[in-house]
Amino acid sequence: MLDIAFAKPALPESGALVLPLAEEDLGGGLVGEWDRLLGGSLARGLAAAEFKGRKGQVVTLFAPGGGLSRLVLVGLGKREALDAGGAEAAGGHAVAALGKEGIASIDARAIGGWAGAPADIALGAALRAWRFDRYRTKEKPEDKPRLTGVKVLCDDPAAAKGEWASRRAVADGVFLTRELVSEPANILNPPEFADRLRKLEKLGVEVEVFGQKDLEKLGFGAMLCVSQGSAQPPRMVVMRWNGTDQKKRDSKPIAFIGKGVTFDTGGISIKPAGGMEDMKWDMAGAGVVSGLMMALAGRRAKVDVVGLVGLVENMPSGTATRPGDVVTSYSGQTIEVINTDAEGRLVLADVLSYCKKRFDPTFMVNLATLTGAIIVALGNEHAGLFSNDDDLARRIEEAGKSVGELAWRMPLGEAYDRQIRSDIADMKNVGGGRAGGSITAAQFLQRFVEGCPWAHLDIAGVAWGGKDQPTVPKGATAWGVRLLDRLVAEHHEGRSAQPLPAPAETEEAAVSGAGSASPAVLAEGTPGSEAPLPAPDLPARPAAEPAPAPRATRRPATRRPRR
Repeated sequence: MLDIAFAKPALPESGALVLPLAEEDLGGGLVGEWDRLLGGSLARGLAAAEFKGRKGQVVTLFAPGGGLSRLVLVGLGKREALDAGGAEAAGGHAVAALGKEGIASIDARAIGGWAGAPADIALGAALRAWRFDRYRTKEKPEDKPRLTGVKVLCDDPAAAKGEWASRRAVADGVFLTRELVSEPANILNPPEFADRLRKLEKLGVEVEVFGQKDLEKLGFGAMLCVSQGSAQPPRMVVMRWNGTDQKKRDSKPIAFIGKGVTFDTGGISIKPAGGMEDMKWDMAGAGVVSGLMMALAGRRAKVDVVGLVGLVENMPSGTATRPGDVVTSYSGQTIEVINTDAEGRLVLADVLSYCKKRFDPTFMVNLATLTGAIIVALGNEHAGLFSNDDDLARRIEEAGKSVGELAWRMPLGEAYDRQIRSDIADMKNVGGGRAGGSITAAQFLQRFVEGCPWAHLDIAGVAWGGKDQPTVPKGATAWGVRLLDRLVAEHHEGRSAQPLPAPAETEEAAVSGAGSASPAVLAEGTPGSEAPLPAPDLPARPAAEPAPAPRATRRPATRRPRR
C-alpha cells in the first residue's frame, strides 16, 4: 500500500505538491498563501491554464519554484456539493497526475466540514495507487510507477491519523479482493483460494475449510454437480469474526455469502470463445466476502459476522453434469439442471441453506456475478439488488450511495417463480427464456433461504472495470467491500463509520464496471449460452427486385436445442 503520513502544512523541500481547490477557493487565502511561498508562480499558472476548480479538473504546473518538481491543481467543484466521495476522488486524481514522482504532499485544508476529510483524501490516493503487477517480468523501469508515499497536510495530523486507521483496514480488504479477482485461474483454483483465506487467522478470523469428502458427507449435491467436471476439487470456506465477545458463541451473527467459480467455461452448455478469459473473475462475489472479512477484522469491528464462500471450477468433461440431470441439494430440494452455465445459483443454493441451518443469522446477503441479464437491465453503474426484506434492502441502498457503490432494487414475485417450475423435479435452474433472467435467478436463490431476511446482489456488471476511474484502476473493482463495511458499521455496530456530510442528491457511481462487456459475461446464466450474432452487413438489393424469403438455417444434429 502507498505509504500515508499526516503533517502540519509546510512547503515541501522537494517532490510534488497537490492543491485540491473548490471553485470558491481561487481568490481565497489558501491560494494566496501558496502563491507567496512560490514567488507568484501559482497565480500565473492558474491564469495561464484557465483553471476554474471544476469537479475533476486537473492541471499540472512543472517546476513552479520553491524546490518543487511539479504543482498539481485538482478541482473539487462547488463547495456546497463536496462530500467524502469528492475528497476520495480528488486523492485519486492527484495520484493519477503525479506521474513519475517518488513522493508528494497534498494540502487537504480546502477539504473540510467533517473530521475525516484528510483521511478521505488519503484513502482515495491509496485506492488509486494500487496495482497488480505480480506477473510482469519485462516492464521497463521508466514505465513503472514511482510514487511510494504521500504526505497529507492538515491542521490536526494526530486526529487525521486516528481517522486513517479504520480506513486503512478497509483499504486492505479492498486490496485483498482486487488481488483475488485479478489472479489467473491456473493460479487461483479452489484449493489455492481456500489456502489464502487461512491467512486471515492472523487477524483473529476463525477459518474452516471443507473439502470434497466433507461436502459429499453434508449432501451438497447442487454445488458438487458444478465441480464434478473439473480436475480441481471444490472447497467451502467458513470464516467467523466474533467482535462482540470472543468467548460468546450463542449470539446470532450476520452472514455474507459469496459465489466463487474460479473459472467458468459454462460446462457442457459452453460459453462463446470471445471474452471467455474474463471468466477468471466469476469468483468476484467470494472475493468481496473475503475482503470484507479482512476489513472487519482489521478494524476490530464490534459485531459477530460469518462469511461463507463456495469455491468450484466449472469445466466440460466426460464427468461433467449434463443438461437434463437432476440433483439433490443440501436442503433436500431437487433441481433439474437445464443449463450448466447457470451454475452460480447451484453453488449458492447449498451454501445459503447450510448457513441458515448452522448459524440462523439475523440476515444473509449473498454476492455473485450471477447473470448477464443484469448488465442488459442496469448496465455497469448499478448492481442488481433483490431482497425479501424492505428494511434490509433500504439499508443496503443507502450504504451504497454513501460510498459510491450503487445498487438498484429489482422485483421478485410469484409470476417469476412459476417460470422455474420443473416437470420432473422441484425446480429447474433457469427460466423459460431470456426475459427476466436475473429475476428468475434471484427467485431460485430465494427458495433456499427458508424465510431468513435476505438480499442478493448481482454484481456481474460492476465487478470488473474496463477503464480507470478516480479511485479504481482498470480491472478488479472490489465493488461491495466498502458498501457492506458501511452497512455493518452504521446498522450493526451501533455507530456510524464516520461523521460525514450528506451525499450529493445526484447519484454517481464511484465504483462501476464501465467499459467492460464481453460476450462471455453477457452469456452468464442465460437459457442459451450462445451470444447473439450480429446481422450481416449485406449490400441492399435494387428496389424493383423483391428480396427472396430467407432460408431457414439448418442446425447440426449435435447442437443443443434452444429452451
